[in-house]
Amino acid sequence: MGVGIPGTGMIGLPIAVALGALAGNPDYQLEVLKDITSDDVELGKQVIAENRIDIQLKENIAEKLYIEVIMSAGPDETTAIISGGHTCFVYEARNGNVLLDERISAVAEESEEDGSLSLRKVYDFALTAPLDEIDFILDSARLNKAAAEASFKGDYGHSLGKSLRNDNERRVMGDSVFTRILSYTSGACDARMAGAMIPVMSNSGSGNQGIAATLPVVVYAEENQKSREEMIRALVLSHLTVIYIKQSLGRLSALCGCVVAATGSSCGITYLMGGGYEEMTYAVKNMVANLTGMICDGAKPSCAMKLTSGVSTAVFSAMLAMEHKCVTAVEGIIENDVDRTIHNLTRIGAQGMNETDRLVLDIMTHKCP
Repeated sequence: MGVGIPGTGMIGLPIAVALGALAGNPDYQLEVLKDITSDDVELGKQVIAENRIDIQLKENIAEKLYIEVIMSAGPDETTAIISGGHTCFVYEARNGNVLLDERISAVAEESEEDGSLSLRKVYDFALTAPLDEIDFILDSARLNKAAAEASFKGDYGHSLGKSLRNDNERRVMGDSVFTRILSYTSGACDARMAGAMIPVMSNSGSGNQGIAATLPVVVYAEENQKSREEMIRALVLSHLTVIYIKQSLGRLSALCGCVVAATGSSCGITYLMGGGYEEMTYAVKNMVANLTGMICDGAKPSCAMKLTSGVSTAVFSAMLAMEHKCVTAVEGIIENDVDRTIHNLTRIGAQGMNETDRLVLDIMTHKCP
């Protein structure tokens, strides 16, 4: 509801819906609005002003990612449903004639989980895979770092990343690897949430998760003169850890994605600090103990603050892990087995916070103007 729509200077669902209907190109998938013009934006504003768009919360559905659109023009009416994935159409109908109906299979697919994956397998792959098969991950460093640097030159969102580089903030926070990790990560998020025409590399369908899994690792590696191979392997370790956790959490949850993404970057930083698998498990446990329960209340400019909370904890967790200090199995939801600890986190996010998800959505859609 509060995300900037690229190329419009506007935020929220109404302008996104209007432009998707008027000028969207489905061939571009998630870049559906890539070719919109200023004329399209003006026409979209007119559609909004005429109250031709009605957005409501769908009740009594199990899917976390669900979009149902009903459009009418004269005597014609069409319905389309996306579910399970941001570009996954599961139902299409025109004037009562069903053209596509895969709703049951989409729900089943969303609940699938590969029980064979483990943090150990993620670690072993990241450290042993041939470099020429994984060096594409450097694109995430290039794209997401460019987004952060663009944000420093403009005024996007809450400008948290830019503010952290100002003299006043530096007198409080200092100028260190740690503060540069915070400024780059929050800066890229500032730009993305404000709708800047700047691409970022995502993780598990989320640009912010891609940013949080990438930039803390990149900044730490560059500031400590790590080799190209070390950066590649640290980034793969970070991103695959996020994918592994998201596998049992699901695409969308009331649990803030920065918890998951920052857990990945904490693993990458631990590796760059010289840690091995044991230290990485400590970092994960420290992250789960600290950030579990942070709610997601929608994508918006203030996500930059949550990302900053997540990646600051990622650094602290890695530092503690390198001292062989971690939250133990007698504390809270942490277990001796790191994979069970991860699944405790994802159970809370995927099951325990379902009512939280419904309540958050209800609050968001019924706020006073």
